[in-house]
Amino acid sequence: MVGIVSYGVYIPLWRLKLSLASARMAGEKAVANQDEDSLTMAAMAIRNCLLGIDRRFVDGLFVASTTFPYTEKQNASFLATVADLRRDIITADFACGLRAGTTAFDLAVNYVKANPGKHIMVVASDCRPTAAGSESELSCGDGAAAVLIGDENVAATADCSHSISDEIFDHWRSDKDTYIRSWEDRFVREEGYLKVIPEAISGLMKKCNLNQKDFTKVILCIPEAGRHRALGRILGFNEVQLQDPLFGSVGNTGASYPLMLLVAALETAKVGDHLLVTSYGNGCDTYALQVTAKNQQIADRKEVSKYINSKKLIADYDTYLQWRGILIKEAALRRPNAKAPSATALWRDRSRNLSLEGMKCKVCGTVQYPAQRVCYKCHNDNREQFEKVIFSDKRGKVVTYSQDYLAGNQDCPEVLAVVNFDGGGRLVCLMADSVENQVKIDLPVKMTLRRLGYSEGIYNYYWKCQAIR
Repeated sequence: MVGIVSYGVYIPLWRLKLSLASARMAGEKAVANQDEDSLTMAAMAIRNCLLGIDRRFVDGLFVASTTFPYTEKQNASFLATVADLRRDIITADFACGLRAGTTAFDLAVNYVKANPGKHIMVVASDCRPTAAGSESELSCGDGAAAVLIGDENVAATADCSHSISDEIFDHWRSDKDTYIRSWEDRFVREEGYLKVIPEAISGLMKKCNLNQKDFTKVILCIPEAGRHRALGRILGFNEVQLQDPLFGSVGNTGASYPLMLLVAALETAKVGDHLLVTSYGNGCDTYALQVTAKNQQIADRKEVSKYINSKKLIADYDTYLQWRGILIKEAALRRPNAKAPSATALWRDRSRNLSLEGMKCKVCGTVQYPAQRVCYKCHNDNREQFEKVIFSDKRGKVVTYSQDYLAGNQDCPEVLAVVNFDGGGRLVCLMADSVENQVKIDLPVKMTLRRLGYSEGIYNYYWKCQAIR
């Protein structure tokens, strides 16, 4: 049977109290830091999904988002390099709609059915732009989710699906828009999801010969907070069956929202449970899944709850607006604008910079980054005696650090750390999500992909260390 072999999520560390944006709102939402975007979050979700799995088994990578940094350059190939996947795999981007994640999921399932023995990674990630004071700002959160689809050692089978396509302007963003647009609330509800989702679920139940009582958990992905219970009653489900929509803790994470809630449901599901997944956006995708076994590799994962509980609050609304690029303040220190990175250099150093590839000398056992032509310890220059080492998924400790209060950026103080990796190797890098007076010697850290800057159409990405959450 084809289904989910492994899963992983990523929710940013930072939270915005919704009361800072609107006095009438309670709770909070997940907010990506100023150096995070949909690609960096997707990279972290992929890494979490691959824990304990040989990445050589991955035969394809499908990436979904409505907020890709590049519109004419494949984002999936970038993430495949970051994850150090094989080069002879299929890669594809799925964009433009909130159902992109479930569309990628559906195609991955059908690809594996047609090609037994293959494994396809599906990752969805979004960091949607919302106008200050808008309803979307209060409901949207940032995050990523990944699932590995295969036909062996399956934790949940993907049994049946049904989709509805619907042309409507309820929530949208054109190529000339900076922020999400939305139409009048009643129209969005009555002509949108309240009409389309029941039609799609009815079609699924008829196709699969199921009814409401067959499902243990029901995942309803709708754009508005506070409407899940009402929609659940309309559909004939009781409150216990409804999966927590994460409004008030994370928010609607766009294309990754259905997969995020699916992972949350799988983390508490029991063998034999039936799950109903819906994804809304210009139509509706529905899926019926059944939990078959607790895959040992993912049996104890509680990533969603761990990420929700591991958080820091943004100090004020101004900081949030600056991170989003809505409020621009002059830097404390004026520096020349950074030059665009060389496309040639980015290509030449892609393994070193994106995969964080180093080496181990087989002669003396020394682990080092970056990879050298000659071992710095024993001076071995035989490339056949070098072994590739990927540092991006390794942990380490801070050996020493400095704090720069004059860097002139939004992350002040800027922390530059020297990290010794477990098992050998050392790296000098910036620290992400650092807080003043919380950095110390021997602080346990792991690596996280971050965006360093943008110049002349090119985003520059590299790895930073981050205190283990």
